[in-house]
Amino acid sequence: MAKFLVLTAYNLLLPIFFIFAFPAWLIKMGKRGGFGSGLLERFSIFKEDDLLEKQGVVYVHAVSVGEVLVAIKLIKEWLVQHPSERMLLVPTTSTGHEVAKEYAPEGVRVIYSPLDFTFILKRVFKRFAPKQIILMESEIWPNMLQVAENLSIPVNVANARLSPRSEKRYLKLGKVLRPLLEMLSQLCAQDEGDKSRWSAAGVPAENITVTGSIKFDQSGAGKPQQRAEFSQMIEGVSSAKKKVVMVISTHAGEEAWIAESLSAMKQEISLVVVPRHAERRKEVRSDLEAAGYDVVLRSEYQQSDGACLVVDSTGELRDWTAHADLVIIGKSIIGKGGQNPTEAMAVSVPVLCGPYMRNFEPLISQVKQDGGLVEFSNQDELLGSVRDLLSDKTGKKEKLAAVALKVLESHQGATLRTVKVLSDIAR
Repeated sequence: MAKFLVLTAYNLLLPIFFIFAFPAWLIKMGKRGGFGSGLLERFSIFKEDDLLEKQGVVYVHAVSVGEVLVAIKLIKEWLVQHPSERMLLVPTTSTGHEVAKEYAPEGVRVIYSPLDFTFILKRVFKRFAPKQIILMESEIWPNMLQVAENLSIPVNVANARLSPRSEKRYLKLGKVLRPLLEMLSQLCAQDEGDKSRWSAAGVPAENITVTGSIKFDQSGAGKPQQRAEFSQMIEGVSSAKKKVVMVISTHAGEEAWIAESLSAMKQEISLVVVPRHAERRKEVRSDLEAAGYDVVLRSEYQQSDGACLVVDSTGELRDWTAHADLVIIGKSIIGKGGQNPTEAMAVSVPVLCGPYMRNFEPLISQVKQDGGLVEFSNQDELLGSVRDLLSDKTGKKEKLAAVALKVLESHQGATLRTVKVLSDIAR
């Protein structure tokens, strides 16, 4: 009865929400270049003939770039273990879709995720006949769960994490969320704490397995690699071969904040900024110029000694980090939650971050506890930390990197463990 009431209320409110949200969604898709990339697939309208589609797929649902990259790691390992498996990667955002198209293994079908309307989902599931659905991290869609249940399709969650803060929200909404969470067949949690929190929120404990974090698992992924093209770009804005301080995955306001913090070192370092969203390039350039920097965009590259290089591209971050001497993590200062530090850790580049990194717990707390990263809370602390690390002759920089790498390696094998748990589940 509780599930019926939740789904009824959801389906009454969903069309109203869609009507009001649709214009903003169109604007966002336009800014991100989504038009022309197959967005009608979200309404179950496809260019390809139904008869040409693979059926009996493993349907992997991801949202944006971060989840898509994790999903691709999972799919690659799945295909190593089960080469004949049919895989469908289903991102939501246009940037996630772009990355999926570029980096998904050969033969993996990529479509936009359908809107969570029952009639749309039925058409998509009929087209691909999923034998199981895998949701990446914590995506819970009520109608997807219900339609899948009606069609006897197991729905599982991979790389699931639930922070203590999110657990409180889930518990407050217990009567709404519990009936939905009880519909999950299997949930692969990142650690024991996540298992406990998901269980308290409503996922049956017997349906939860601790597998570790795919996001932090570096096995099989290969380390980020330096590219000659990137080296040439950095040299073109730093003829003196200065130390490279790279600021990655920044959000609005953070570029200016960091640039101002490090302005006293402009003659000593080469600043490279990789914004989280490439479409913010004009805003980022304007903010950096206002902070007193000459700016060169990767998309309009030209040599300019002493300029700040802004990498306004998608899907290249992993290899850019291999060119850094220090990495500063975005969304940890003004934007709260943090972005992924593991690429830098994997190539032994020391990491600096602000106080807001909850999206990467428990990794960050463990690395911090073991002395493997530098945390700053204001501009003076950031400037002092960068100066300290770049001028250090005692090996502190190397020690930081070694500790972080050791903690990161504790998640080795999480992808394979997840595949082993989920690949035995079939319709």
